[in-house]
Amino acid sequence: MQLTGAEIVVQCLLEQGVRTVFGYPGGAALFIYDELYKAEPRLTHVLSRHEQGALHAADGYARVTGEVGVALVTSGPGATNAVTGLATAYMDSIPVVCLSAQVPVPLIGNDAFQEVDTVGITRSCTKHNYLVRDVEDLARVIREAFYIAKSGRPGPVLVDIPKDVSNTRCAYSPSHASVNIRSYRPTVKGHIRQVRRAVEMLQAARRPLLYTGGGVILANAWKGLQQLTKSLNLPITNTLMGLGAFPAADSQFVGMLGMHGTYEANMAVSHCDLLVAIGARFDDRVTGKIADFAPHAKIIHIDVDPTSISKNVRVDLPIVGDVRSVLEQMNGLIEEEKIPEKQADISDWWAKIEGWRKKDCLRFTQGEQEIESQYVIQTLCKLTKGQAIVATDVGQHQMWAAQFYGFQQARHWLTSGGLGTMGYGLPAAIGAQVAKPNEQVVVITGDGSIQMNVQELGTCLQYQLPIKIVILNNGFLGMVRQWQELFYERRYAHTDIAVSPDFVKLAEAYGALGLRTDKPAEVEAVLRQGLAHPGTVIMDFRVRKESNVYPMVPAGKGLNDMILGELL
Repeated sequence: MQLTGAEIVVQCLLEQGVRTVFGYPGGAALFIYDELYKAEPRLTHVLSRHEQGALHAADGYARVTGEVGVALVTSGPGATNAVTGLATAYMDSIPVVCLSAQVPVPLIGNDAFQEVDTVGITRSCTKHNYLVRDVEDLARVIREAFYIAKSGRPGPVLVDIPKDVSNTRCAYSPSHASVNIRSYRPTVKGHIRQVRRAVEMLQAARRPLLYTGGGVILANAWKGLQQLTKSLNLPITNTLMGLGAFPAADSQFVGMLGMHGTYEANMAVSHCDLLVAIGARFDDRVTGKIADFAPHAKIIHIDVDPTSISKNVRVDLPIVGDVRSVLEQMNGLIEEEKIPEKQADISDWWAKIEGWRKKDCLRFTQGEQEIESQYVIQTLCKLTKGQAIVATDVGQHQMWAAQFYGFQQARHWLTSGGLGTMGYGLPAAIGAQVAKPNEQVVVITGDGSIQMNVQELGTCLQYQLPIKIVILNNGFLGMVRQWQELFYERRYAHTDIAVSPDFVKLAEAYGALGLRTDKPAEVEAVLRQGLAHPGTVIMDFRVRKESNVYPMVPAGKGLNDMILGELL
């Protein structure tokens, strides 16, 4: 059948199982938007208030579902506004397909109205990108985009579609065949000899430690991870991106590692004799000073991306493959060869870890006068029973959420780990709430971060999304202020937010409920009221202004060189 490019876009999205698109219209995208309008309700469009918000919403949708999130933006500023969202997804390996409109093909390169080199601009922050100059290529390109986005190490893919291509007709045939790209064939199964060697090393280790990252969640591999951890009684630590892959309440979990990781996790890394990295990339916020990272350990690294192995830290045993598949291989061997019966005694190692735990490095005191941010998150976790989907922005509140909201399951934690994007939390929560309308979705944010994309409150109200927004309001850009306090002699250079909106009135202006307190005794009551409300809520907690996140590993120091805070 003969279809226009815009009709092909819609048919390909439906073919890929897409039911929701996040976006913002513009002139170059009008033919596509017209077809979206005709396709409803089979294909729902959610109108963001900014293209960055649309990309973050698609990202949040992808994180909670494991499916590809889809965003649609127009040319020029529409595409450039999307760059931060693409870069956020790229750094955290999130499968997103962004369809960007472009000026007509004859005008490309002529500085036409709202023209930018979208492919050139986004080359470094996408897994792959395309400029479709011929409508005959459009269906193939969109199918490839989805395949690339979700296979191997996932990531965002951009498809740039000129306006005349979206209005030109060509023959179209539906296809459900698998995509085959000769130059792109990710490895799925781990090499069996390498897998066997890894199991042997685990059997012999006296101080083993599992170090797991977001790759476990991306691969839907948490059941295999939990089986491995339990079968060999191994201690396990997660990165910021890996939280939820192993239940935080389990005694084998030693907490998050890294710059703001727990004392026991960082000390375990520093003293283990075998470190098994699974779906993690040895980020600088995790390793600290590389020369001092896991200095006594042999390192096994399991990852689907061969370029990540030995990129930052040299490893002793690389295993390239899909994390879920490799864990299935390892668990099969462990069961088949009865490895738990042959395993070295690690009771002394567990005793050492329990000794570090007694440090109680996350200890804080909630007084009667000022609200501590940790107390707000701890109370939120209690009231939601640790079951809420939590989205954050970036800063102190992000680290406190990671430390004090005990995540019990995967795909309930949405945060910008690699890029560190302020303004991520609210639009990501929108994507999560659209995907999971019956789940409790909460944003934990700061008074600085929320203002980056606060206009997305309009989207919340337009689509009646019952998102709860918890603002830890300290009047500062808190994390930067903390560094200025510790390392710049309290010279608070431009981190004091002298003017902020009245968040209660702002909520009411959009039609949401606004609540506020500065009294510790009212924290639980405010949270209860906000969580019980059927619509969008902003809860403004006026917290202690100069509170710091501890533990903290200073820049350039090893993980065992932590600042433990005021009470330790």
